[in-house]
Amino acid sequence: MGELMKNKIKKVILLLLVVFTLTGCTKTLTDDNNVKITNDETGQALTSNILCLPEDDYLYSLYQQNESRLDVNLADLTTCENMKVYDSNNYNDLWVQIFVRPLAWLIIKLGLFVGNYGISVMIIGILIRLILLPFSIKSTRQQENMTKAQPKLEKIEKKYANMADQEAMMKKSQETLAVYKEYNINPMSSCVLAFIQLPLFFAFLEAINRVPAIFENNLWKFQLGTTPLFGITHGNYYYVILIVLIVLFTVLTFMSSMNMPTASSEQAKQTKFMMIFMMVFIGIASFQLPSAIALYWVVTNAFSVIQTYIVKKVGK
Repeated sequence: MGELMKNKIKKVILLLLVVFTLTGCTKTLTDDNNVKITNDETGQALTSNILCLPEDDYLYSLYQQNESRLDVNLADLTTCENMKVYDSNNYNDLWVQIFVRPLAWLIIKLGLFVGNYGISVMIIGILIRLILLPFSIKSTRQQENMTKAQPKLEKIEKKYANMADQEAMMKKSQETLAVYKEYNINPMSSCVLAFIQLPLFFAFLEAINRVPAIFENNLWKFQLGTTPLFGITHGNYYYVILIVLIVLFTVLTFMSSMNMPTASSEQAKQTKFMMIFMMVFIGIASFQLPSAIALYWVVTNAFSVIQTYIVKKVGK
C-alpha cells in the first residue's frame, strides 16, 4: 500500500474518532442507576455541566429536580442570553475559559441577532472554516502534489521491498526525501491543520452541548436537541433529510480530498471499500446526532467540498 493511501486511511480513522467523540468533555446527567435523564419532549439527554440556565420551563424543572446530580449550582448560573464570555465562579480550567465559553457566548449572541440558534451554529461553523482556509488550501495542494509524486514513490517502495539492511533503508529514505523536495511536499503540513482544527472542532461541539437554549430552539422542521432517530420514531420524517445530507456530504468531502485512482488498480478497490464503510458507519452514527450538530456537520462539510473543488480548479 502506497504512502498516499496510508495517509488517507489515517484521515478516515481520525474522522471516525471524531464521530465517536462528538460530545467532547460534555457530561451526561444520569440517575442513581446510571441511566441517562432525557427531555421526554425532545429526546435530548440532559447535560450535567451546563454553562447557563435553560429557558424552557419544563426543561428548567427537570434540572431543578436533579440539581443534586449536577456539576454546578443552578443559583450560580445566569440565563443563556445573559451569559458572559468569562465567568470566574464556574469552570475555571483553561480549556473551557479560552475555547468553550467564548464559542458558546458567540453562538448565543449571534443567535439572538439572527433570531435562531440553528442559523447561528451554521454561520459560526462556516466562519471557523474561513479562519482555517489558508491551512486547508495548503493541505489540499499538498495532497495534489502527493498524488503527482505517487508513481515515483511506489517505484521506490518496489525497489527496496526486499531490502531491510541499514544502508538500503538510508538510501530509500534519501530517495523519498528527494521526491518530496521535487514536488514541494511537506509530510507534516496535514498534521498542522489537524493540530489547529481539532481543538476548535471539539470546543465548538462542547459549546453546543452545554448551552441548553440551543437545544430548546427549532429550525424549520427540526428541533435542535432532537436526534433523527427520536424524530423519525415520533412521526417526523423530515429528519431523513438530515441523515441523507450527512452521509452525502461526508462522502463528497472524502472524494473531493483525493484524486480517484483507476478502477482496475488495487488502490481503487481499497478506496471503494473505505467509501462504502464510511457511508454505512456515518449513516448509522447520524441517527444519534442532535440536529444542531447535524446542521453544523452538513454545512461545514458542504463548505469543504466547494473549497476543495475551487482550489483544485485554480491549481489546474
